[in-house]
Amino acid sequence: MSALATPSPAPGRPLLSVEGLQVAFTQGGKTSLAVKGVSFTVGAGETVALVGESGSGKSVSALSILKLLPYPAASHPAGAVYYRDENLIDDDERDLRKVRGNKISMIFQEPMSSLNPLHTIERQVGEVLKLHRGVSTAEARKRTLDLLHQVGIREPEKRLGAYPHQLSGGQRQRVMIAMALANEPDLLIADEPTTALDVTVQAQILELLKVQQQKRGMALLFITHDLGIVRKIADRVCVMYRGEIVETGPTEEIFSNPQHHYTRHLLAAEPRGAPPPANLNAPLVMEAKDVKVWFPIRTGLFRKVTDHVKAVDGIDLQLRAGQTVGVVGESGSGKTTLGLALCRMISSKGAITFEGERIDQRSFQAMRAFRKRIQIVFQDPFGSLSPRMSIADIIGEGLAVHEPKLSAHARDARVVAALGEVGLDPGTRFRYPHEFSGGQRQRVAIARAMVLNPRFVMLDEPTSALDMSVQAQVVDLLRDLQEKHDLAYLFISHDLRVVRALANEVIVMRNGQVVERGPSTEIFERPQTDYTKALMAAAFNIETAPTGIVAQ
Repeated sequence: MSALATPSPAPGRPLLSVEGLQVAFTQGGKTSLAVKGVSFTVGAGETVALVGESGSGKSVSALSILKLLPYPAASHPAGAVYYRDENLIDDDERDLRKVRGNKISMIFQEPMSSLNPLHTIERQVGEVLKLHRGVSTAEARKRTLDLLHQVGIREPEKRLGAYPHQLSGGQRQRVMIAMALANEPDLLIADEPTTALDVTVQAQILELLKVQQQKRGMALLFITHDLGIVRKIADRVCVMYRGEIVETGPTEEIFSNPQHHYTRHLLAAEPRGAPPPANLNAPLVMEAKDVKVWFPIRTGLFRKVTDHVKAVDGIDLQLRAGQTVGVVGESGSGKTTLGLALCRMISSKGAITFEGERIDQRSFQAMRAFRKRIQIVFQDPFGSLSPRMSIADIIGEGLAVHEPKLSAHARDARVVAALGEVGLDPGTRFRYPHEFSGGQRQRVAIARAMVLNPRFVMLDEPTSALDMSVQAQVVDLLRDLQEKHDLAYLFISHDLRVVRALANEVIVMRNGQVVERGPSTEIFERPQTDYTKALMAAAFNIETAPTGIVAQ
């Protein structure tokens, strides 16, 4: 780096000072700037929010602070990142290890990708303590229990031996936060830490971060696309757009008097409208009676079953053509398990009827005849799309399985039609998933389901990882597709704003059971149970949400 590119340290520098930072990526001999001269500071004990949609450069800027980008493909043509008076950009790996996880910690957006699937929770949290503090195994265990309790995991003693896949998404994110707080850092970088969490947990995590910040005098760099969260937690806001900071200032000033058109766009982005009215005389597509999914708990030398986790405990459901039933509740409430049981992806007890035929006792092989008409759109489009397959192959794979007599030309025509239906350019079908944005990948996932002309679609948090404006676009798309094809949707989500825009009927779940159900307007305008009221308070006014609800 040239002398001109690295400003010299100045006296009285803030805890973190990013000065004229540029981030470039080189691929195939071509170099492009992802971040174009970004400057911002974070003072001790201060909360600064870095806000923008996917592709704005906010996460790349944050990863540059600890040099976590894929070097040498990534580089910094100009700029500096000072932690106190130390320029981290100039540090080698040995010096950076003294800062990473010790002085500056980071919480990543996707805990399933960040946690090691082969190690228990106790080992992963304890490893941080042993590496940086040199504590004994017994001390690490004690501190791990304390941390898990602090982040709201119920009965943490039972979670120490669990692996990441055995926890819900919210529980995994709590573990990530526990690991980040383990060594009491001076600065915590939180990269979309609440994006995939349900609303009550989101409120608790925000409060937890505030409490830890006040307790330790910790600074917080909070990265998000959700300005509703920013208003509750940040002292200052930096709005990023196409690799540049286009507006910055105190939080209240940004919200009350936004100057840049992009800031106004972010503030206005929210799913709107109402679902198509449900026809109560429409054909019954899916019906469930007393559905139960119990997972055995085995203990002792001979691993005898001593108890059960009642993930779904006696649920009834009816879903008609053209209707959307929204299933809401906290992480671990059993929402996704219910959906997987209805799709016969996991074993269950109780009667499940699809288009008049009992499917609950059919074998996996026998269910193949129904798979074409029962489709799923998953939460994470990047994880659910094969990185080794082109978009054409991904969408056409189902056709190859369920309609093998189709010619290659006819199959390609169906793929082209499906892409056009979800608003994507069919000319892009020979590209790969990594070449698309998050919203575009989710449209591909929807096209993969729709190409088979299904009757029932389970939508498992399909918008939770998307930007607010992209959420609104996907909601509009799903409404249009439902109206066009008379589809039945089971819409699983923790985002009540999206549910309100899509669902005709809402089921509220907690601990595997239904605590309240009814027409969408009734649930949102006149909730009856304390639990539903808590969900509403957390979704529409975070600061009034109760904090006594913890992950199950």
